[in-house]
Amino acid sequence: MQVQSLEIASGKNSPVEIADGVFDVPYNEALLHQVVVAQKAGMRAATAHQKNRSAVRGGGRKPWKQKGTGRARAGTTRSPIWRGGGRVFPAGGENYHQKVNKKMWAGAMRTVLAELLRQGRLQIIQQEDFSEARSKNARDWIDQAGGTDFLLVMGEVPVNLFLSLRNFPRIGIAGWQDIGPADLLQYGRVLMDQDAVMKLGEVYG
Repeated sequence: MQVQSLEIASGKNSPVEIADGVFDVPYNEALLHQVVVAQKAGMRAATAHQKNRSAVRGGGRKPWKQKGTGRARAGTTRSPIWRGGGRVFPAGGENYHQKVNKKMWAGAMRTVLAELLRQGRLQIIQQEDFSEARSKNARDWIDQAGGTDFLLVMGEVPVNLFLSLRNFPRIGIAGWQDIGPADLLQYGRVLMDQDAVMKLGEVYG
């Protein structure tokens, strides 16, 4: 399968071969949805934290004697039925991980790459880098690339290009091995250099 690759700085197009088994497969919405949900679930931090009755401070003394007061028995003021007591089933330590095997992940990557290409949201570019890390160079390059809201996927991320683009909102930059289906769908467009296309074709083809 042959498509056009763009050199953004000069605006010149040149043909490039891409793997049919990766960028030309039918769209599988059910598989893609399952893998995207699993990927996002695995990114959850699970930072909620509550204390059980043993973690709440205080409550070491029995509030009143066991018998003779007419009141119900109580061994601590930090029981879950008391105000200020611990929780019975406290939040914290949850694991939201969902299992996704290698075939499912590879299938989701193929279907999202092929669908982005069909929609015109995936554009193949030639290797780019700046002579120095400057935001002015990056701003001009972004204008030539057609504006913001894109993910730049590269075979090997150049240092100057990364430093120049990292502070711009709605622009992501990552190596080909660091992306997943949810990352590719997060932006309006995906710009991918030829090296990344070749590597993805070898791994998922």
